[in-house]
Amino acid sequence: MALLGHLDQIFRKIDENASHFVENLAEAVAIESISAWPHKRSELTRMVRWTAEKLRKLGAQVELKDLGEQTLPDGTRIPYPPILLGTLVVDPDYTTVLVYGHLDVQPARLEDGWDSPPFVLTEKNGALYGRGSSDDKGPVLGWIHAIQTYQSLGVPVPVNLKFVFEAMEESGSEGLRGALESEKEGFLKDADYVCVTDSRWLGPSRPCLTYGLRGVSYYHVEIECSVKDLHSGVYGGTVHEAMTDLVYLLNALVTKDGKILIPHIYDQVAPLSPEEADIYKAIHFDVDVYKRDVGCKELIYEEKEDILMHRWRFPSLSIHGIEGAFSEPGQKTVIPRKVVGKFSIRTVPNQRPESVEKHVTDYITRKYEEYGSPNKIRIHSTHATSWTENPYHPHYEAAARATKSVYGVEPDLTREGGTVPVTLMLQEVTNKNVLILPIGASDDAAHAQNEKINRRNYIEGTKLLAAYLHEMGKL
Repeated sequence: MALLGHLDQIFRKIDENASHFVENLAEAVAIESISAWPHKRSELTRMVRWTAEKLRKLGAQVELKDLGEQTLPDGTRIPYPPILLGTLVVDPDYTTVLVYGHLDVQPARLEDGWDSPPFVLTEKNGALYGRGSSDDKGPVLGWIHAIQTYQSLGVPVPVNLKFVFEAMEESGSEGLRGALESEKEGFLKDADYVCVTDSRWLGPSRPCLTYGLRGVSYYHVEIECSVKDLHSGVYGGTVHEAMTDLVYLLNALVTKDGKILIPHIYDQVAPLSPEEADIYKAIHFDVDVYKRDVGCKELIYEEKEDILMHRWRFPSLSIHGIEGAFSEPGQKTVIPRKVVGKFSIRTVPNQRPESVEKHVTDYITRKYEEYGSPNKIRIHSTHATSWTENPYHPHYEAAARATKSVYGVEPDLTREGGTVPVTLMLQEVTNKNVLILPIGASDDAAHAQNEKINRRNYIEGTKLLAAYLHEMGKL
């Protein structure tokens, strides 16, 4: 395939430097930047500073924005890691792309079931294993390596770039929204487009562009029956038990086939347009591979389109657990004094969190009143809103051309069933088109044991980002 301009040279240079790029990833993975563990807070700051130095060597102006202190549950206060704000201006008249990524990772220990030390990059059968290799240190380094390659060949980077790299994403991006809001008329003002690389392909082998994410409304239903735990042999049969009440309520939320029983919960779901229906028909998705990956005998739906729509564009309700209940091995005949049921609803475009919360609260309250228990009930909730974008925007078209120049195929247009709150946050703060450009594959085990990124995805992904910059330079 003939490539325009200097892109063919850039691709060859990336191949030549592949081993060096893997060494850089090994350095990044070795930094144990776990945001959920307070005792690793210095590692988070170290990771931010390590990345800042990489950007400065490219000629970028870098600010490390202080976020103040975090108060832990025990009252201890520790500093948040700073947010990295970087700017690389090539030409004031060029298009400016805002790039987002994160530098923190999920917890990982060898004894959790890893086959190799999680903070030592280990290559095996074409895959690079290590915590953060796919989520999200590999993609962040892809941007740095793409720019390095342009500069090493004396080819001007075809756009101006702004970078927002945070180190608290895996812990809810605490402090990020306020920091972005404060930069709305400053650092963020000149951004023309936003690109997020914190995602993965739908399958293990075919690239995609992601234009939608479900939101999440998370609920805690707390029921209290007594002032202390009770012995079932002494008190059983004489008290209204909290666990019995809670099981009744949880069973009233959703059917075995996934239908949410809460009235009006589907009323606000965006209707399916003919254009969107065509997108689902065109997506490359193997139902049998998906079924094997899940490890179940039977799915709720058997047709590709039905499965994808119920993963991405329709709400779902999942019951996650019961706090306060006995769950250890062996036998314990306690009646818990208080239990908390936890469930979530993955929300979709047009569903407003406040409306969903009202429907849920009204339904549970009514069901409990009908049930007639005298026990105390409380309902708490938190929300993150869904996000969707126009996949036919010139921004997406440019990314599609870049993808085809690297992989030789048109990317699938996909949504995700999960939630990445920063995507909507960036859309709202900048009021610009936001693209999710996945680098890793679906089987990267991003939050699990043996996280990896395939060498192919890492190196070809760097080419993809270089090609994306090339295409964005034309807009």
